[in-house]
Amino acid sequence: MIEDMLEELGLKVVASAAHLKKACELATTGSFDLALLDVNLAGEFVFPVARVLRERRIPFLFSTGYGAPPVEEEFRDAPAIGKPFSVDQLNDKLRTLLSHS
Repeated sequence: MIEDMLEELGLKVVASAAHLKKACELATTGSFDLALLDVNLAGEFVFPVARVLRERRIPFLFSTGYGAPPVEEEFRDAPAIGKPFSVDQLNDKLRTLLSHS
């Protein structure tokens, strides 16, 4: 559903990962402009991926169903969107993210 939302916003989804190992590989070697990171990937936190993206200076947005910003202290100021969210809310967050990068 989120991929459909991104495409509706005119964005091209170049990769998707449901597991941390694959997400880390994509973050390290992939070519893309931004990333939407679900905080929980099959029971593992996505923070190692966020660290790689931060080092590569690729903007990212956390998606979380926990009702609060990410739990890692180092990412407390990182942009996040709480689930469930609408396509309009996602659009607003992504525009803000891209305007600051």
